[in-house]
Amino acid sequence: QVQLVESGGGLVEPGDSLRLSCAASGFTLDYYAIAWFRQAPGKEREGVSCSASSDDGSIYYKYYTDSVKGRFTISRDNATNTVYLQMNSLKPEDTAVYYCAAEPRTLLLLRLWADQNSYDFWGQGTQVTVSS
Repeated sequence: QVQLVESGGGLVEPGDSLRLSCAASGFTLDYYAIAWFRQAPGKEREGVSCSASSDDGSIYYKYYTDSVKGRFTISRDNATNTVYLQMNSLKPEDTAVYYCAAEPRTLLLLRLWADQNSYDFWGQGTQVTVSS
């Protein structure tokens, strides 16, 4: 049974850092693309980042939405089936519920990594609030 569980959210001040974790079970992380999405009140769900292997499995591509480039970093530890989102220099506009999502790599069109409809498996979300 596929399961994704996010953790690591909280209340922080502007400029602070957080590291979110997504623990996966029921599948082998190596063969899945993992993405982070966020949704703020009254706004559309937004693709934040994605980690997906190349076609030959030799490397992992990393994708970021423009608003977080240079501040956020996605990484994965296949040995523990865990994906991380390191968030630095947090801004109030980063406030949202953050979700991780998974899709078998062979079924994901990389061009559509930020489309929520590309993913079949989702975690429950973790709240990130950035406020002074």
